[in-house]
Amino acid sequence: MNQFIAAINPVAFRLGGIPVAWYGILIGMGIVVAMSLASREGDLKGMPQDFVVDMAFWTVPIAIVGARIYYVVFEWQYYILHPEQIIQIWNGGIAIYGALIAGGITVYFFTKTKQVPFFLALDVLAPGVLIAQSIGRWGNFINQEAHGSEVSRQFLEKLLLPEFIINQMNINGTYYHPTFLYESLWSLIGFVVILILRRQKKILRQGEVFLTYVMWYSFGRFFIEGMRTDSLYLFDVIRVSQLLSIILFAGAAAVWAYRRYNNYPKDPFYTDIDLGMKNPESN
Repeated sequence: MNQFIAAINPVAFRLGGIPVAWYGILIGMGIVVAMSLASREGDLKGMPQDFVVDMAFWTVPIAIVGARIYYVVFEWQYYILHPEQIIQIWNGGIAIYGALIAGGITVYFFTKTKQVPFFLALDVLAPGVLIAQSIGRWGNFINQEAHGSEVSRQFLEKLLLPEFIINQMNINGTYYHPTFLYESLWSLIGFVVILILRRQKKILRQGEVFLTYVMWYSFGRFFIEGMRTDSLYLFDVIRVSQLLSIILFAGAAAVWAYRRYNNYPKDPFYTDIDLGMKNPESN
């Protein structure tokens, strides 16, 4: 078996001399899939026509900017010396938690203008975000980034990984943990679990689809982050994503308990929701 196959070129093709990276293509694919799923679910929930598309128009670019700002802030010692690279997002360097924070704030204000429940909008978006994350991690794979510590080729072979993954995890003669794959699979499994739970009657209330997503992703991310070699650090000691994972998991669990057992006992079950706003009467 040939162990010295050239790594996958991160540039998929050139358009008029401009390189188009696999990283951007895969992120774009994830966004399209996520928005398609959310749009269909929004229709089922009686949201206004084109609500999800209009929301995506604002949320997607702001989330991407937030993801980049988050990454740059925690790598400021590097970017202060290379400011021209701050906008070079096509080379990698975005953080999902930054995207979630910026995107969540955008969704909040957008739903206020459309009089759609904030938590319901998050419920509709959550499964699609997970599948987008699953797809997007393959961009890290092609860029040979977001990997774990050194391992042997034999270790990777014992995982029964395809040869193209094993080969891509060979970086300058050293093999690494394919943590991109662990997170991609974790997100994919979470996507399936949430889709199943979302369709079960009298199980999840409004807002709890999103909270399930937050707990699922943050739980897995905490452990996967501990394996990575490119973590962003706070005070050179604390892995930022692990700290945020703990905060988000605990926060989501607390919000779930508070809403379910205290102030929001009358929140509708997710399967019962129909806003009836899909086809408003013409003026």
